[in-house]
Amino acid sequence: MEVAILTVGDEVLAGDIQNSNATWLAGRLSELGSTVVRILTVPDDRDLIATTVADWGDEFDAVIVTGGLGGTHDDVTIDAIADAFDRGLVVEDTVQRDVVRKAAEFRDLDPETTSAADIDLDVPAWAALPTDSRALLNPEGLCPGCVLENVYVFPGVPAEVKALFELVASEFDGDAITATLYTDVPEASVVDALPEIQDHFDVIVGSYPSTDDHNRVKIIGTDDDEVTAAADWLGERLPLIEGR
Repeated sequence: MEVAILTVGDEVLAGDIQNSNATWLAGRLSELGSTVVRILTVPDDRDLIATTVADWGDEFDAVIVTGGLGGTHDDVTIDAIADAFDRGLVVEDTVQRDVVRKAAEFRDLDPETTSAADIDLDVPAWAALPTDSRALLNPEGLCPGCVLENVYVFPGVPAEVKALFELVASEFDGDAITATLYTDVPEASVVDALPEIQDHFDVIVGSYPSTDDHNRVKIIGTDDDEVTAAADWLGERLPLIEGR
């Protein structure tokens, strides 16, 4: 399963915050057997987001979008997603009730008796989602996520991204299998062995040097026996560090 990750936010591009969402999502998707084929960060630009999502939705199996959801002036992602699919926006009753309940809890009000009229909050700005999208109620925050066809949309707060992704994690099961090996030999010695391993086995191999830790070799394939055999073959040619 090929997945593209689009992170949205002027603050990410300015270096004000780290793009930890993309790193975490890429790692989690790899664990599930999916293959991340694109990671891109764009500003809070409605037209650019819409165009990118429309293009990627046709090109890849799934697209994950994070950031730019909510009720502030620069939160344009939901509007852009609706534009990409030529949809309007709607506030579902279930989503509105959840947003009002969360807002009441944040303000130490009784969520059972508080109504939308009782809180100073632009509920539609926080609760509106594209027509016919699947709402993802947010376990960690106020703003919901959603799924529209093969596009998954999450808020930008890392804890909320993680919680919402786990609601749909089973939908990203793929057939990619990985093995990660560690060695203390210089990268030049590792690189010499890589072309040959791919001549013998139907796998993809990457070498990742480190100045702080052991050098890492990652083997990726779609057949467990093939990946295991490739790892064994490499272990016969490089001194590996066990227990990693």
